[in-house]
Amino acid sequence: MTDKPKLRLAEPLDVLPDLAGPPSAECLSFRGGDAANLLIRGAHVLDPAADVDAVLDVLIRDGKIVEIGSGLTAPDGCEVVDAAGKHLFPGFVDPHVHLRTPGFEYKEDLATGTRSAAAGGFTSIIAMANTNPPVDSAGALRSLRMRAAEEAVIPVGFSATVTKGMKGLELSEMADLAEAGAVCFTDDGLPIADAGLMRQALQYQRLAGRVIALHQEDPRLARGGVMHEGAVSARLGLAGIPPASESTLIARDALLAEYEDGRIHVQHLSSIQSIEAIAAAKQRGVKITTEVTPHHLSLTDEAIGDGTDANFKMNPPLRTEADRLALIEGLRDGTIDIIATDHAPHAAHEKEIPFEQAAMGVTGLETSFPVVYTDLVLPGILPLELVIDRLTHGADLFDLDRPLIAKDEPANLTLIDLEAEWIVGEEGYESRSDNSCFAGKRVQGKVLLTVASGVTAHRSRSIALQEASN
Repeated sequence: MTDKPKLRLAEPLDVLPDLAGPPSAECLSFRGGDAANLLIRGAHVLDPAADVDAVLDVLIRDGKIVEIGSGLTAPDGCEVVDAAGKHLFPGFVDPHVHLRTPGFEYKEDLATGTRSAAAGGFTSIIAMANTNPPVDSAGALRSLRMRAAEEAVIPVGFSATVTKGMKGLELSEMADLAEAGAVCFTDDGLPIADAGLMRQALQYQRLAGRVIALHQEDPRLARGGVMHEGAVSARLGLAGIPPASESTLIARDALLAEYEDGRIHVQHLSSIQSIEAIAAAKQRGVKITTEVTPHHLSLTDEAIGDGTDANFKMNPPLRTEADRLALIEGLRDGTIDIIATDHAPHAAHEKEIPFEQAAMGVTGLETSFPVVYTDLVLPGILPLELVIDRLTHGADLFDLDRPLIAKDEPANLTLIDLEAEWIVGEEGYESRSDNSCFAGKRVQGKVLLTVASGVTAHRSRSIALQEASN
C-alpha cells in the first residue's frame, strides 16, 4: 500500500512590488454585526492551506478563532453547535460576482446578492463593475462602498472598469480608483478589443497595483452568437460562438502581459484551445491566472436541449464534452487556478423569452459547492481538498486575506452537511433572481452555517444552537 500523495496547493503569485501596493481588508465593505461567540463541536475540519484534516472543536470568541482542539469547553454565553458528522471548511471566496448595483437592482442588490453568497458558504466576494452607470470613477466607487457598509451581509470588494464607460476607447483613472479602494480592474461583460489600449492598461496597471480581470471574446468572431458553435447549434439552427473567439484574445493578451511584465486574470475559461493558450503562457512565465465556473465543469451544450430554456444561455457558452473534461483536468493540474461562479442574476422577463433574445448569464452562488461536490467529488473525479483549495485561492490571486481555520485568525468559515440531499430551487433562493441552470437538480451538500469576518452571516433552520450552561 502506497502513501496517499500530498496535494499540491495553489501558490500565491510571486509578483514584483508596485507603487500603489496591493489591496487590503480595508477594501472590503459590509455592514458587520455582533461578533460571533460559538463553539463548533465535533466537526470534520478540512482546510488544506492550514494543513488541517481532522475531527476537532473550534472555539470562536468575539469573532476570532481562539482555540482548536478536542473536548473544548464552551465559556459562559457561548453558543454551542453540535457539528458531529458535518464538515467545517474555510469560507469560500468568489472574485467574479454580479451584484447589479447600481442601476439593475430589480435583478439583484447588495443585500440579496450577499445573502445568496453567504447561503453558498462564501465569506467574501468581488462585485463586477458593469453596472448602470459603470464603476469608472472614484466617486461612484466610494458611493458603492458606503452602500455596502449598510447593506452587505458579507465583505464585498468592488472592481472598477478598465475603460471609461466600458466603451473601450479611453482608460479609466486607474490610480485614483485603486486609491479609492478598487480591488481589481475589469470591463467584464465586454472584451478590450483594442490591443493598443490593452497594452496601455497593462502599463498603468503597475502604477495602480491591481490585477486586470479579462472577459476574453473577440467581438467579430462571436458576433451574433448565442451558444457554442458546433453540432448542437447546427441542429437547433442557432448562431454559434466559436471557441477561437476566446482563445485568440487570451493568446494576444498573454503576449502583451509578457511584454509589459503585466498581470492578468482570465475569467470563465470554457474551451480546450483556451486552456492550451493559458498553459503555454504559464510555461513562459507570464503572470496569468484563470478561473472556471461550476456550470462549465458540469454541463455541455447538449444541456440546451431543444433551445427553449434560456437558463442555459450564458457567455461564454456551454461547450462540448471534450471541453468540459479538459477544464476538469486543467483544474486538477493547476492550469486553471480557481473556481468562480460568474453569478449573473436576471429577472424573469429577461429569460422567459426566445433563446436568441434572452439575456446571457446564470446565477451560481448558492449552487457552486453542491454542484461541484455532487458531480465531481462524489464520483471520485476530483478530491474534496482540491475543490476547497480552488474555492478559497481566489483571495490570493486578488491580494486579499485568504480564510484560514487557524488560531488567532478571524472567523471566516462554513459548516456543510455533505450527506444532505436537496433539490435546487425547491425552497426558493436567497438571490432576487432564479435563473439557475441547475434548477430542479438533486444535489448533495448543504450549507448550514456561514461566519464571515467574525459575524454569523447565514444560519440554516436545521442548525440547533445551545447556550453554554457552564
